Amino acid sequence: MKIIKLISHKISVITILSLGLLFTSCETTELDLADNPNQLGRDQSNPDLFLNSIQVDFGKTVERFGAIAAQVTRIDNMNGRDYQNVYAPTDFNDVWSGSYQSTGEVFEDQNLHNQTFSGILADVRALEPLAIENELYQHLAMAQVLEAYIIVTLVDFFGDVPYSEALRGSDNLNPAVDDGASVYEAALSLLDDAIVNFDKDSSAEPQLDLFYRQDWDKWIKAANTLKMKIYLQRRLVDNEAITSFNEIVTDGNYIQNASEDFQFSWGTNAIQPDNRHPRYANNYEADGADEYMSNWLMNLMSESDDPRIRYYFYRQTNVVPGAEAAPNEETLNCSLESPPQHYIDGGFTFCYLNNGYWGRDHGDDDGIPPDGFLRTTFGVYPAGGRFDDSSFEGTSQGDGGQGAGITPVLLSSWVDFMIAEVAMEEMNTTAARTSLNNGLTKSIAKAITFGPLDASANFSFEPNPAAIDAFVLSQLTNFDAAITMDAKMNVIAEQYWVALFGNGVDAYNFYRRTGFPTTLQPNIEPFPATGNFIRSFPYPADLTTNNSSVDPKPNVTQKVFWDNNPDSPAFPIAN
Repeated sequence: MKIIKLISHKISVITILSLGLLFTSCETTELDLADNPNQLGRDQSNPDLFLNSIQVDFGKTVERFGAIAAQVTRIDNMNGRDYQNVYAPTDFNDVWSGSYQSTGEVFEDQNLHNQTFSGILADVRALEPLAIENELYQHLAMAQVLEAYIIVTLVDFFGDVPYSEALRGSDNLNPAVDDGASVYEAALSLLDDAIVNFDKDSSAEPQLDLFYRQDWDKWIKAANTLKMKIYLQRRLVDNEAITSFNEIVTDGNYIQNASEDFQFSWGTNAIQPDNRHPRYANNYEADGADEYMSNWLMNLMSESDDPRIRYYFYRQTNVVPGAEAAPNEETLNCSLESPPQHYIDGGFTFCYLNNGYWGRDHGDDDGIPPDGFLRTTFGVYPAGGRFDDSSFEGTSQGDGGQGAGITPVLLSSWVDFMIAEVAMEEMNTTAARTSLNNGLTKSIAKAITFGPLDASANFSFEPNPAAIDAFVLSQLTNFDAAITMDAKMNVIAEQYWVALFGNGVDAYNFYRRTGFPTTLQPNIEPFPATGNFIRSFPYPADLTTNNSSVDPKPNVTQKVFWDNNPDSPAFPIAN
């Protein structure tokens, strides 16, 4: 991660753009580890500006977390053959500063297009006394929900993290880490408090709510759904977790339909600031696409005639070397190579796919050829790009939905897959099948709603209702035909992965929690050269460099508190 410049600390004026989606962020160093003599005092601060900053930085930080998790779980492409070294500690400085405190750093990153992070938890701590003093309970409740998601995700990625001693300024420059289980408990307490605060009478409502537009009932559903996620994630170490999960399901006050989906929406402005979806901004450029799509995911969707594929991916060409065309060393070097033996033994696709789907295999770290206008790139869902109408044109700035996509956080379709997992744990395959059907139906319906963002597309290529019904039936048939529980779990897990496109955090958790799907394409480098699967990521360099209480991790096999599964490579199975 390369730091390209510094900006001054400030609280900025909100600039609402044409879609009302993004503004310059509110930044404060009030709770930095060292006092800033230029900081604004609390009496000079505006609660709405703090909340606006929290919301925007939440969207950026979740997008970055979700991209990394998607890479290791084959939803996105991972560029690096060695799990131990594919991610450096510096790669996590952005999400660390975005989560904790304002650094004023602008990061040049493949998934976040020169985005500035100002610090969610620092702004929450600055907002709290202002909200309480002025009876701004909905301000506080929103911040509490967003904080809960962030601190849980920090634990899921890094394990034990500073929390109870963090953000105390000069009172504690080296906060110790809290064990992950206690941070999870803190998140549950935050969510319980938020639910109470959403129902309180306030002196004023937030000026801007980028998620639910002041619909506090939907916020309560999001809070309850996040509690479901927490219970499910710790079910291996909590005998009451499934009971607590089912109590919320029985009560019914959780995210159940698309109108209640918890998501961050991006805009279409390209400069000052660039508020487009980061995946759009990074791939719809003058020099073509920068990222590779996952061959495993594209192959899975292509072979099953998944109706979402034209929304997820845009093909810039219909000719892939080795498939529709002769091998080409310049543009696709691997098209001249033989598959690794473990790919042959497992029957995995290698290097190229049919029908113009041009991506990369898991762990392919070859150099970058001149294929920016050839490789498949992000489509209209969720990045706000182009709908794939078989036009096979190179992309450019302003194409398709111009970046007006979303970063999904908790979707109704995902909840159905969560319910399916619990049903399988309870050996209730009938209930799991129903939830699989519901999750598939909702996921497809949501993707289709993004089509109109691309006004120039030929929508005669959209899937018709018969094709959608046939696909859903085919997956249910696969589930029914699966003889073992493991085989049934593979069907659920694969379709959960497809639905999670746009945010891989829950895929990463699911994989470590269950070991499914076992059908994932392995790393190009065979085990043991590739190393054991990443059970938690390296601590950010900024944390271990600046905090004497925290040492770097020895490796990436350190498990988070809720992961009591056997060591890799036996679990998860694919390496």
